[in-house]
Amino acid sequence: MRVRPLFVLPLVLLGLAACANNGTLSEEEEQEQALLAARRALESAADPGEAATAPPPASCDATAVQGLVGEDASEAVVEQARTDAGADSVRTLRPGQAVTLEFNGARLNVELDDGNRIVSLRCG
Repeated sequence: MRVRPLFVLPLVLLGLAACANNGTLSEEEEQEQALLAARRALESAADPGEAATAPPPASCDATAVQGLVGEDASEAVVEQARTDAGADSVRTLRPGQAVTLEFNGARLNVELDDGNRIVSLRCG
């Protein structure tokens, strides 16, 4: 009778695994190794070079420009609103316009009505 290699392979692997780990780690040693691995991961993630290149936090503040509600949304007014709010960018939103829903804390959203008047200003 001929033994097929596919049936023997799992038995050989099981035997090798049993022989390979004669001295099992205690629970304390396993915890210690896990803590060391976690510490190494934290240290590699906290690279000081990365912190220096991180973008500054979003600084948009729409409260400073709420007085523009009802004004005509000319290019100059919208740009001044962006500057006064401290936003990096500005987006005008017209009625019925499709917009993306991603949040950008450094962007000023200027909502307009059909007559091109400012309805609301908000960051995001």
